[in-house]
Amino acid sequence: MAKFKEPQAFGLELDERIRLLPIRFERNDDGTFIVSNMVGEMVTLSGPELGRLASLQVAPGDGLYETAMEKLLIAREHQKAPLQLLALRLRSRMAYLQEPSALQIFVVTLRCEHSCPYCQVSRRSVDRDVYDMSQETASRALDIALASPSLKIKIEFQGGEPLLNFELIQYLVLEAERGAPAAGKQVEFVITTNLALLTDDVLAFCKSHGVLISTSLDGPADLHNRNRPRPGNNSHELTISGIRRAKLALGADAVGALMTTSEASLERVEEIVDEYLAHDLDGIFLRPISPYGFAIKTKQFKRYGVDEWLKFYERGLRYVLSINRAGRRFPELYAALLILRMMTDRPSGYVDLRSPAGIGIGALVYNYDGKVFASDEGRMLAEMNDRTFELGDVQNATYESLVLSDKLLELVGTSLTQCAPMCSTCAFEPNCGADPAYHVATQGDPQGIKPFSEFCARQKGLFRLLMRIMAESKEDEAILRSWAYV
Repeated sequence: MAKFKEPQAFGLELDERIRLLPIRFERNDDGTFIVSNMVGEMVTLSGPELGRLASLQVAPGDGLYETAMEKLLIAREHQKAPLQLLALRLRSRMAYLQEPSALQIFVVTLRCEHSCPYCQVSRRSVDRDVYDMSQETASRALDIALASPSLKIKIEFQGGEPLLNFELIQYLVLEAERGAPAAGKQVEFVITTNLALLTDDVLAFCKSHGVLISTSLDGPADLHNRNRPRPGNNSHELTISGIRRAKLALGADAVGALMTTSEASLERVEEIVDEYLAHDLDGIFLRPISPYGFAIKTKQFKRYGVDEWLKFYERGLRYVLSINRAGRRFPELYAALLILRMMTDRPSGYVDLRSPAGIGIGALVYNYDGKVFASDEGRMLAEMNDRTFELGDVQNATYESLVLSDKLLELVGTSLTQCAPMCSTCAFEPNCGADPAYHVATQGDPQGIKPFSEFCARQKGLFRLLMRIMAESKEDEAILRSWAYV
């Protein structure tokens, strides 16, 4: 019987047999490096390990060789399978391009009875119905929305406070339900509302037509009322009552909430999380202030910087992880989105984590006056007299004229992080995204200068935090991974 050869007989001539696949790397503060492949798998290596990898001084059995092979950082010289696998995974990650403009946002009014100092929209007072969308404008916008190639369309009603123009919402839902089958579409609906004007009639309509509810909850009563003032100082009371009634009428899964971090929130993240737990919400999205609308006019956007927010976020995330370790599933939803990008090849439904960006090809926004924008943030910029993201008007536009316009094509091209300065060499690029409206608002340019970009600094900080937490605790890593599979 023939004996197996000695292990040495199976060795490789590494300088002839192995090649380096496309990689990117970023130095950490402790001198280690985060190394990623072209589909965003990441590993932390020491400086000497990165040097050995880059010079291909690796061999089977040394540990680094196996890690680099597993993470598709190296391949055998004449092996095609790793490149084919990378190509397949990249195609899977960008599959959202096959369903363009799946999100259609209707701004049915700019009127609002709240006066939030960080409001991203330049809201109008409740008695100025000139800022309501007309039925004629709504009908034209709906025709464009139903012309999207996407087979599943989400129509989101925004404001202002959209319940101030609820009759138009009813009209649009009924018309969409009538028109969708002929267009071969499935349609779902969401109302983004502060819930202060929620009535039994609104709930009955939402239940009959499967309309979901999205609201804002910034924390305990004093903090929420401070962040979201309204006459009577009862914003929190009405929000909590509305959440409870909506969950009873529509089901627990039909209601979601978002928070915005104000300066007053920074030392209270545990209280904010506890407020979400107290009202049995299924997760929390720790969100910074955005540089639009009243957030700029009232100088709320400049009340804290990236470093302060990252400290707030880390405290919040670690507190949420402790809750999960105690047995209650409760994700931090932005971490869940980032983990989805880092750990899977599923296409992201979150337009801010896409390259090319979600402008136009991810969503279209129909303003109350018929103007069409490539993103909701672009609509907010227009209220600040910057019309970079305005694509046309529903009165004379078609879906094709909007998404194939020279303006949108140029903006989409600019948003490609794969070839953008500083992004193309960044270890986090495959898992990050582009936010052209943010960079127009803060730097006057859709691509932005990345060393001066707070969006970039925030994203890098979050990725590093997640990598650090997963290295510290296998239990926390398992919890984070579980959030990506909901």
